[in-house]
Amino acid sequence: MNPSTDTKNQVVSVFQDHPRFICATCSAVLALQDELISKSFSGRDGRGYLMHSAVNVKLGEKEDRTGVHTVADVFCVGCNDRIGWYYHKAADQSQKYKEGKYLLEREKMVKENNWKLDN
Repeated sequence: MNPSTDTKNQVVSVFQDHPRFICATCSAVLALQDELISKSFSGRDGRGYLMHSAVNVKLGEKEDRTGVHTVADVFCVGCNDRIGWYYHKAADQSQKYKEGKYLLEREKMVKENNWKLDN
């Protein structure tokens, strides 16, 4: 899928009553907070979160970066902002745990807790 294609009509509302991360630009749900693996990663624009899965995203072209990882940029389907990348393959055995995971940039997301107050 071309990252610049208009996909706003493909945004799905999921995880309504669960703590989640949403897109800072358009508020599309991106991931459940339960899918967080680690906060100690670096993205292009600051801190990055390694996630088991993501929703309302589309992948760009696969590319080799630094000769260590094959990745694809990840874009929000609601606004087409680049929000991180997806690890397709890791060359080094010590990096294999990243394969099939998402690195979502902290500055591109908002943490939404969905707390309920008792009356």
